[in-house]
Amino acid sequence: MIPPRPASVLVVDDEPRALETLRRTLEDEFEIFTAGSGAEALQLLEQECVQIVVSDQRMPGMSGVEFLRSVRTRWPDTIRMILSGYTESEDIIRGINEAGIWQYLLKPWRPDQLLLTLHGAAQLWRLQQENQRLTLELRGSPEQLSLRVAALRQKARARAGFDALTRAPGSPLDDVCVLAGKVAGHDLAVLVTGESGTGKEVLARAIHHASARADGPFVVENCGALPDTLLESELFGHRKGAFTGATESRIGLFQQADGGTLFLDEIGDTSPAFQVKLLRALQEGEIRPLGSPRPVAVDVRLVAATHRDLEADVAAGRFREDLYYRIAGMTLHLPPLRARPQDVAPIAEGILRAHASADARLAQPALACLRAYAWPGNVRELQNEVRRALALAEGPELGAELFTPRVREAAGIAAAPLDGEAHPGMLRQHVASVEAQLIRAAMERHHGNKTRVAGELGLTRVGLRMKLAKLGLNGT
Repeated sequence: MIPPRPASVLVVDDEPRALETLRRTLEDEFEIFTAGSGAEALQLLEQECVQIVVSDQRMPGMSGVEFLRSVRTRWPDTIRMILSGYTESEDIIRGINEAGIWQYLLKPWRPDQLLLTLHGAAQLWRLQQENQRLTLELRGSPEQLSLRVAALRQKARARAGFDALTRAPGSPLDDVCVLAGKVAGHDLAVLVTGESGTGKEVLARAIHHASARADGPFVVENCGALPDTLLESELFGHRKGAFTGATESRIGLFQQADGGTLFLDEIGDTSPAFQVKLLRALQEGEIRPLGSPRPVAVDVRLVAATHRDLEADVAAGRFREDLYYRIAGMTLHLPPLRARPQDVAPIAEGILRAHASADARLAQPALACLRAYAWPGNVRELQNEVRRALALAEGPELGAELFTPRVREAAGIAAAPLDGEAHPGMLRQHVASVEAQLIRAAMERHHGNKTRVAGELGLTRVGLRMKLAKLGLNGT
């Protein structure tokens, strides 16, 4: 079987250093093109097939929104994103309305979060292409397509079921999944609590696919990522001219989720003013798009999630008590990964199977190292760690030496003394290993910025370059 080609990403930024840092971060997993301006990027798009465009907002000449608006007109299938250090709501609204952007990301960015977002964008592009193919097939053979769609739905349900929460036999997640399975069949609002990265959205999808609404849409919104005005527009929709920048009418996520499930992540981060509007929509079963004179009836099941202790927030007056009881018809808590160490190995092996060839495997010392770490970032951090080790591995077996220093130190590997029988060159090898660990960690912290790395380590840029070459870290 021929492996799929990596998704193609065009990064547009007028800062050369920003372009280089983004290229180094993304080039191992994507086919990367870069441009220093919107005009240069449009010329490149005429010559290359690009699936995802990530653009800065404020650039000389053509702004990010203006550039992406042109991309939307000429290449509407391209997934469009803005990566900017500016958070003016008018820029965000214009980007969504005029350029049809999929995500508005803020600087400074984190490599793991950016990679996850881009992988999601690549998946969206593939789904769009599949949808177009299905539409063409529908014109010629509706009966065959109906059978294919039914089969795809069944496959999606199986992949998004409770087994998607990978776990070992006897895991604390078993009780959570059993309870969720019982709740799924009842049209009851569910609140999922737990730390970031524990799989709250995965559990919400499993509840949806096990419910009578499984054939309906599953719509997701992160409430903590948007200011009130934009969140209200996203959820309830708006009419053209409702506010500055509203150049066209937009259907909100409540209407998009009609007949299905609406998943509101980080609902505890919303303001009291917005909570009033959300409570009214849930109580009345209808929403009023901004600028519209009439309400619109909606039928959605709400699954909400938060990393906060909402009961404590209610007691402190930070979260409305009436809204809390409206969204918490049933509360399900996902324990952190450190509370279920038996799940680390099957999750890590599942990640490896999803991103590597069949012969790739984790050595036993590597598995022991993973079990010893506390995983403050939970499953998301574990995923990044395994994929990083996979990128650095030179053979099918992944050893503990491929993990970041913080993971190795938890297992006592980095601090292990030189014991046993000495051999020629042993001290030199150990010193080189420690140097490589320090330099690699600094390169990660500073996103490959060699000037900052050299300053932190007390080296000149030339000295750092020589050490990178000597230690084989030029590609780090």
